[in-house]
Amino acid sequence: MPEIQLGVIESRFADIIWAHEPVTSSELVKLAAEAFTWKRTTTHTVLKRLCGKGLFVNNKGTVTSLITRTQFYSMQSRQFVEEAFAGSLPAFIAAFTQDSPLTPNEAAEIRQMIDHAEEG
Repeated sequence: MPEIQLGVIESRFADIIWAHEPVTSSELVKLAAEAFTWKRTTTHTVLKRLCGKGLFVNNKGTVTSLITRTQFYSMQSRQFVEEAFAGSLPAFIAAFTQDSPLTPNEAAEIRQMIDHAEEG
């Protein structure tokens, strides 16, 4: 899947869509007005940009996702680890835990994830 870059506001707007989908474009205008004080034209411009990036589709005024929120943030996380840590998950975890040790619950959850990943 191609790399998709979003700005902070685009990410927040995408989160609104994911939280309410399927959502009508008129409802999105109301939600964006509440969240960002956007006018209708701004909402439609940003929606068109997100559709152009392949995240959403606006079919006859109903907006749905082409990529789930989980899929998108998973791609972003992998991309970050690849770029910042040369793809090394252990290097990322070492950096992440350098100043703040894991709690016993966090360590247990991570062990569970590793076990699940090893099982395939």
